[in-house]
Order: sequence, then C-alpha cells, then structure tokens
Amino acid sequence: MAAPNEYKFFEAVEKSFDIAAKFTNLDPGVLEQIKQCNSVYRMYFPVKIGDKIEVIKAYRVQHSHHKSPCKGGIRFSLSVNLDEVMALAALMTYKCAIVNVPFGGAKGGITIDPKKYTPYELEKITRRYTSELIKKNFIGPGIDVPAPDYGTGEREMAWILDTYMSMRPGEIDAMGCVTGKPITQGGVRGRREATGLGVFYGIREVCNMPDVMEKLGMGTGVEGKTVVVQGLGNVGFHAAKFFREGGARVIGLAEYEGAIMNLDGLHEEEVFAHRKKTGSILNFPGATNLAQSTDALEMECDILIPAALENVINGANAPRVRAKMIGEAANGPLTPEADEVFVKKGVLVVPDMYLNAGGVTVSYFEWLKNLSHVRYGRMEKRFTENMNSHILSQIEELTGKTVSDKEKEFILHGADEVDLVYSGLEETMIGATREIMDCWKKNPSIPDMRTAAYVVAINKVGTAYAELGIFP
Repeated sequence: MAAPNEYKFFEAVEKSFDIAAKFTNLDPGVLEQIKQCNSVYRMYFPVKIGDKIEVIKAYRVQHSHHKSPCKGGIRFSLSVNLDEVMALAALMTYKCAIVNVPFGGAKGGITIDPKKYTPYELEKITRRYTSELIKKNFIGPGIDVPAPDYGTGEREMAWILDTYMSMRPGEIDAMGCVTGKPITQGGVRGRREATGLGVFYGIREVCNMPDVMEKLGMGTGVEGKTVVVQGLGNVGFHAAKFFREGGARVIGLAEYEGAIMNLDGLHEEEVFAHRKKTGSILNFPGATNLAQSTDALEMECDILIPAALENVINGANAPRVRAKMIGEAANGPLTPEADEVFVKKGVLVVPDMYLNAGGVTVSYFEWLKNLSHVRYGRMEKRFTENMNSHILSQIEELTGKTVSDKEKEFILHGADEVDLVYSGLEETMIGATREIMDCWKKNPSIPDMRTAAYVVAINKVGTAYAELGIFP
C-alpha cells in the first residue's frame, strides 16, 4: 500500500478534472465515463538477460475510446507504475482534445532502468513487450499507436515497428502502428524537436497577449525575457534552444547531477557538449554551480520551464519559486497544492496538458504520412517554386527593380516536409492557446489556466460521446 503522504499522480489528475467539471454542463454520468480509464493492461513476461531469466513488469493503459486510435508514449524507467501510466493516459486524452488531434489517450511503460541493459537486451525487452501488446490487440494503426517517452527514442520505435510488421505481414498501413520512428523507417522530419518547439510556440503566444503580460508585470513578446530550464533531455534542450533563438536569455539549466547559472545567458549546445565530455553540466566555463539541482527551480526569472519528471514543484517548495510564469514542458511537474500556491501568488502556470502537446501533434502528422504513403511537400514543392519564380520575374520586369539574392532565395523556396511540420505545429499551438484563454476570459470564476484547459478538453470529449450516440 502507498504511504499516506505518497504523491498519487492519477488522483491529482482526477482532482483537476473535478474542479473543471463544475464549469461544464455535462451530465454527471458522462463526466464519470470521461474520467475513467477504459482499458488497463498490466503484464509480466520473462526475458533472458545474460545467463538469467528476468521477469519484466510492464503496462499499457487506454484511457478513452471516444476517438480511434488511442495514442500515447512508452517510457522505460524504474519509477513506472500503474498510477503514473493511468495519469499520463488520461492527460493524453485531454491533450489530444485541446489541440484537435483525433486520438483517444493512452500510455505505456516498462519498469526497468534502461541504463543497466545492453542495446541487445533492451531490444529483446522491447520486442517482447510489443508482441504482448499484439496478442491482446493493444497496438495497431487503427487501434493504439505508441510513441517515444522518457527513456525511449527512435531506436525503440524502430524495434516496435519491425516486430509489428513481422507479426502482421502484408498490412499495408503497418508503419502507422507507432510514431517517433527514424526518418528511414517512416518517421517525419521535425518530430525530434517537436515537444520543445511546441513549448516555445505556446509560451510565445501567451507572451504576445498584452493583457496577460500586464497582469504579470512584464512586457509583451519573448525577446529579452529570462528563462530557467530544468532538464536537458530532448524536450528541455530544444525548449532552451528555441527560446534562445527567439531572443530570450536562458540564465539557468538543471540536470539530475546539479544546476548552473549565468545571468548573461547560457548556450544549450555548448552546455550539452560540456556534459558529454565531462559527464556533468557542472563546472561549465563562465557559469556558477548551484548547491542542488532543485535550486534552479527557485531562481528569480521571468519564465521557468520544468522539463524533467512529475512532482518537482509541490506545496513545500512552491512558495520559494520566484518565476512570473511557469511553462510545464514535463508531464505533471506541479502538484495541485503547488497550483493553489501559484494562484494566490499571481503566477501564471501554462499547463502541461496542452503545452507539451507538440510531440503528439507532430506524431499525428507522422501517422497521417504513414497512412497516405507520401512525404509532405513531395507533390507541391516544385510547383510552388516554379510559380513563385514566375511571379518574381514578372514583378522585377514590371518595376525595373531587382530583389536581393537573400530575399530571392526566401521567396523562391518551396516548402519542405520540415517547413510544413513546423507550420502545422505553430498553427496548432497558437489556436489551442487562444481557445483556452478565450474560455478563461468568458468565465472569470475559473481559477487558473489549467482549469480552463480542462474545461475545453472535457467539453470536446463530451461532445464526441454525444455525437457518437453513446449517451442520450
């Protein structure tokens, strides 16, 4: 049994759901159905590791079937448990609804420390896990589509795809059974940086709202704002990169071994290279080491980006957080108690349930690419370039003026796959941000942005159930 004071992630999600449900007009029965996890699969399977048999514990949870397929990542971590997987699956349902991605929420995980296994051993575990999912019909392009998460990446997704294709020979859309794959295996360009870029787009749109910024005592725009990022994994690295390129100053970076600060700004690529060389971000030239990794969370800054694991900011340390805005790049980095503290302090929390939806949004684009069997941009790139070239030559001929080579290159460029992916992601995050803010403004009694996001998501899922005719 859990200790009395143990943090329960799924209970926190349910608590946020219940707060938001009061601002909807849905039937209590419909709300109860939306809240529950529809299918929970807990499995144990043996894998030979070295000369011993090891029993592996794993999960796959499908939270909602209001849309098909279900969608959600797979994480490899010793912290993986049923409560966590259920919570993350629920968040995926709400996340997909907010950003208008037509999936039900799901999540999976294997309770292992991937660092303790060789690549060959990890491959055996991943392939066996995939075969277990296939046996119970818990994976497929129209059923349930996994993706990378904490502890997994393109390599593991390629193993999943190969296992699925070997057990489902001749299935024409088999590549759509999993996303986050290498480009050569049906992946889409832009997927790797998608979550971090989505975080940047979402925060940037909030920063471009004058009324919101005025309440926080900040000017509009991202440029010039100070940023602290906790976590230098895929999401945190790219979030820091896009904020820096957008004109913000990244003054603090934290990893599990410690944290560093430099008020003049840090370059994430240089820090990453230093960590690769020395094994730590500490002692980075020109930066000051902080006593503990968690000290970065309490640095004075405009924007704090927790991009690691859940429950890093709670009721105990929230009063010491000095950021004016918090962007949840990780899943569940704040507890409900922390939310209450920040509402009272007037700190704006931009919630994970939509802010880190860049990954699933671009996964949706990858899934569509796999079903259509054609690369984005292939059909129209040359046509666009030829048309732009003709228009430009006509303008130059009529005006007698010549466009510079740099401008000409920009105008003539036809969209590549990555251009279209970035464009689709930007449109998605801007639209979701505005929809949540509009909901909040129309109902001032909603306490925070997280609750407004839940209200938007719950209403969309409830509408989907109603249109399916499941409820009267």
